[in-house]
Amino acid sequence: MSDPWPDAPALTGTGLTLGYGAEPVVHDAGVTLRPGAVTALIGPNGSGKSTLLRSLARLHRPAAGTVTIPGGEGAPVDALALSAKGFARRVTLLTQSRPTPGGVRVRDVVTYGRHPHRGRFGSGDPEGPAVVEEAMRLTGVAEMAARPVGELSGGELQRVWLATCFAQDTGVVLLDEPTTFLDLRYQVETLDLVRDLADEHGVAVGVVLHDLDQAAAVADELVLLSHGTVRATGRPAEVLTPDLLTEVYGLRIDVHVDEDGQVRTRPVGKHTTRSRPARSA
Repeated sequence: MSDPWPDAPALTGTGLTLGYGAEPVVHDAGVTLRPGAVTALIGPNGSGKSTLLRSLARLHRPAAGTVTIPGGEGAPVDALALSAKGFARRVTLLTQSRPTPGGVRVRDVVTYGRHPHRGRFGSGDPEGPAVVEEAMRLTGVAEMAARPVGELSGGELQRVWLATCFAQDTGVVLLDEPTTFLDLRYQVETLDLVRDLADEHGVAVGVVLHDLDQAAAVADELVLLSHGTVRATGRPAEVLTPDLLTEVYGLRIDVHVDEDGQVRTRPVGKHTTRSRPARSA
């Protein structure tokens, strides 16, 4: 079968061993992010998903292995060899925990995303204002541009942070659990924006997700981790199998494909299949 993403990888982690102190928590892991594709890292708590993602963003230096990014004429170069600003012009990271700036407007926060493109004292970014306006339009926060971010709901604030990612205008975007603590509407809207980054802008997206059905819906490729080891990599239907998920998560997980071709998972607990009394007329 031909490669569905024939372009050269936008970011590659190879043989990554990562730890805290002397204790490794990720062992010999590999992940490849490609332009125009969403790759979701999934697995139980403590499996190493966020640690692996942080290593791709150069926030966790590997004990072994490399993170590479295309250099001149597409040849891979060590991401650690790039300057901080040079790397930030290529890769964006949206972390789980971000302090809410006090007394700052939405437009100001989105403008922060232009920092890697500026020279000293904020100079040298003539395209910046237009890019910021477009980022706010794409993420639906343009109408709240003048509002203080401290007045926003959690879902609104998440869209502002995503607008900041758009404004940074990189070829790679890394997102660590972007739907956490959001209600259903904002979860769906956030995942739609993730898909838009890949489909409409050709961005290589790496995202950590807990919800298996969300991962199956948004991702082209899944990387399943267990105890710091990559257990499987592939399309959702290839990775989300009952036997593998049941083994990795430690409880029975049924899997089926609905009439739209969407993979659906169903964890089975003690009360999942209990019968319920019929309601009286």
